Amino acid sequence: MRAQSGRMIRKRLLGFAFASSDLLLELDAKGATVFGMGAGPTTALSAESFRGIALWNRVAPASVEALNDVLKSLKPGARSAPVELLFNAGEGRLRRATARFFLLPELAPNVSCSVTWEGAAYALHDPEAAPALAPEAFLERARQVMAPPAEARDLAVAFVDVEGLAAAQSMGEAGERLNARVEAALQAASVDGATAGKLGPERFALIRDTANEVDLAGEVQEIGRSEGFDLQASATEAEVTAGSGSLSALRALRVAVEGCLKDGGAGQPEVNFSAALSRTLNDAHAFQAMVRDRRFDLHYQPIVDLKTGAVHHFEALARFKGSASPANAIRMAEEMALIEGFDIAVAEKALSRLRQQGAGLLKFAINVSGASLADDRYVQSLLRMTASRADERRRLIVEVTESAALSDVEAANRRLGALRAVGIKVCIDDFGAGAASYDYLRRLSVDTVKIDGTFVQGLETDPKARTLIGHLVELCRSLEVETIAEMIETQGCADILKDIGVDLGQGWLFGKAEAEPRTHLAANEPVARRMGAVASWG
Repeated sequence: MRAQSGRMIRKRLLGFAFASSDLLLELDAKGATVFGMGAGPTTALSAESFRGIALWNRVAPASVEALNDVLKSLKPGARSAPVELLFNAGEGRLRRATARFFLLPELAPNVSCSVTWEGAAYALHDPEAAPALAPEAFLERARQVMAPPAEARDLAVAFVDVEGLAAAQSMGEAGERLNARVEAALQAASVDGATAGKLGPERFALIRDTANEVDLAGEVQEIGRSEGFDLQASATEAEVTAGSGSLSALRALRVAVEGCLKDGGAGQPEVNFSAALSRTLNDAHAFQAMVRDRRFDLHYQPIVDLKTGAVHHFEALARFKGSASPANAIRMAEEMALIEGFDIAVAEKALSRLRQQGAGLLKFAINVSGASLADDRYVQSLLRMTASRADERRRLIVEVTESAALSDVEAANRRLGALRAVGIKVCIDDFGAGAASYDYLRRLSVDTVKIDGTFVQGLETDPKARTLIGHLVELCRSLEVETIAEMIETQGCADILKDIGVDLGQGWLFGKAEAEPRTHLAANEPVARRMGAVASWG
């Protein structure tokens, strides 16, 4: 009975061990494997393949020193800290794993080892299957990894320089295979296996967990040796924090990739990144203080009816003191989840102007970032500010900018529907500038579409632009959606847009944004000959 109980305990212990690892090994005093159980990701890494072979001969040279260090430091009855090892997986492949070692006094001098395989895709080094490492994809993945509700954890932006990689790429198939393996290795070393980017011919960046102490430079050099190339690699990093406060690092990351590293590899990227992060934090605090104290102004640019020349409504545009354009600050605020408070403050200022004496005919369009429609707060705030003021609601239009993509289009449509239900009109801003424009038009219930100015500017000389806008107008007309064209600078352009059927126009031809809305255009402007009273929205 006691023997059966002992066997059951051993089975349970074995079950617990396998619950936390993939492979169990026992090493003798010389490091040879005398016992192995468990599954390997490939036949070359099965438990059977380890038997009788010293563990030093199964790991890559870059991991030998780490393996020696952990075994030398083992104390009887103590378990080692986890150590990252690279195993030779056959056919020139490497496989990353986390290993723990335990010296049980009853088994001494034998050492027990548990191995957990990491990064399932790391064994694939087919150049055609190598993951895309474009900087844009890297930035987008970084945004997803670091944005709330990500679990707060310590991360680092690591920069890896690989001298000799560019020269190897010119050596045909061998160079292509080497490059694919290096890219796959760095991708696998990133925090989620997909957050690495290639910033230049020999420079990479990746987001990694600071608890992962794998030697990136050593791993890259080992790959080079296995392919017959002498690569010199170095790695540096700057720490950031993921979770609720991590978005402060995103713009700094963008600056590091698009600014500090645009020289193609000069300088110290980790130092530049840290400086950029510090500047971003300062900018964030300054932006929050500006919004809190309402230390910004609204200027009003007229939008006219192209058929009559009458001012139809005004777009309320934010102006920051000492800054020609607020675009960079707005982009930073979107990335750092500060934009919602600003959008509410803009609505508050615009409503305050609507309530001034003599403003009974004024109608304003106010911008809202797609990020502010991720929850109910913006819409609830706007409805609360206009409660019991039905006339004000009919004098507002909300322009949804595509600078920050809508994370949940269906939920955003419900929120915008709540505005439309009380008389507030909705517009898709900068239509055509982003890939999601037609998807938004299909899935959002809106009243107006504003055609991006990049299509309008070339209208007089580009027949394709004229055809594209013409088709868009026909589509919107069939959907009973009004159209606005922005960035109109010449009378010729305005005439073409009117002939195509665009309803409203905005641009310097009709007037720049001014501190006070001007309901009649200046006498020297061509459209002023047809000016009239402020038009009704109908």
